[in-house]
Amino acid sequence: MVPVTGTGYLVPVSESRSVRNTVRYAVEQATDRAAETGESVTLRFVYPLSKRLSFDEGTGEAEHARSLLDRVEAWADEDLGADTEAAVEVYTSLVGTREYLFSPSDYADVLAEYARTHGIDVVVFDPDFDPLGTTPLLPPIENELRRAGFEVEEAAVARPRRGTLLVRRGTIAQFLGLATISTLFYLLLAGSLAPFELATGTISGLVVATALWGISLTTPIQPTQTAGRVGRLLLYIPYLLWEVVVANLKIAYVVLHPDLPIDPEVVEFDAAVWSALPVTTLANSITLTPGTVTVDVTRRHFTVHALTRDSKAGLLGGSLERAVRFVFYGRAASRIPSPLERRGTDEASEESRESDEAVER
Repeated sequence: MVPVTGTGYLVPVSESRSVRNTVRYAVEQATDRAAETGESVTLRFVYPLSKRLSFDEGTGEAEHARSLLDRVEAWADEDLGADTEAAVEVYTSLVGTREYLFSPSDYADVLAEYARTHGIDVVVFDPDFDPLGTTPLLPPIENELRRAGFEVEEAAVARPRRGTLLVRRGTIAQFLGLATISTLFYLLLAGSLAPFELATGTISGLVVATALWGISLTTPIQPTQTAGRVGRLLLYIPYLLWEVVVANLKIAYVVLHPDLPIDPEVVEFDAAVWSALPVTTLANSITLTPGTVTVDVTRRHFTVHALTRDSKAGLLGGSLERAVRFVFYGRAASRIPSPLERRGTDEASEESRESDEAVER
């Protein structure tokens, strides 16, 4: 791969223990380079968003990202001082907001595209950079960028060593949540609400929660959000059953019709749902509905076999997709266009990518 040449530094940031020291390190590197070359050096701090924000740009993650970038800019200005501000230009930006960021290569592609666009040849990483907050992606992202021709380095900053613990400290809410889930699962398997089953189920749930408190459900529980999703799921179940019944009747009509009016076709589309659980829910819902079968799902790209024109129209109409978004994201998600409507806006995709830099300073 031909090395990328330029006069700037790209510094991806996320909330971490060492982000402040990384900013200081990047400023020092840029200042030294400006002094050596006698040229102005650009220093661009970017925050890759890992969640899709197409239906609500005012989400908590977006606000948190902008807040962090504001702090980063203030830290950089503080470290530069009045004497070196002219030699180093500082910019901050959100990136990847219109892309589905899942794997290290996804993050590397977004960063590489941004770097090439702005003439950047060096990428400086915070050693604790973790865009997802759950999976360490830094080493593979670095390798992908090196293969793309960039010079990659980690900020030489001091930070307390902290190993990843299998057992973490939990909260009472997590304990009660795990106990409740375990008890309900026990009762589901028992198939009875007799006093004996209730007693043994409760005891079993408490035992499981005590043993696995520090391993399972280690992420914070948000009771209001969880309760809202459960409530919307209870509304979704009868809706899905109704769709299954209606689809059964339509397929029965097709089968019994003398002309057998089928028009099988494989349909591909990108669903406006993100993360594993919503994607899995939509894929299974499509398969449960007669007339459509989910053949393959890659990230959020669906390949579905539709038996009739009517089933294809319903699929692209997006009724199931909207319902799944309602369950996981709330009513605001219903404003997202259907797959058929989104197909008509493909020519505007280039403009949407440019919106990633709308907040650039």
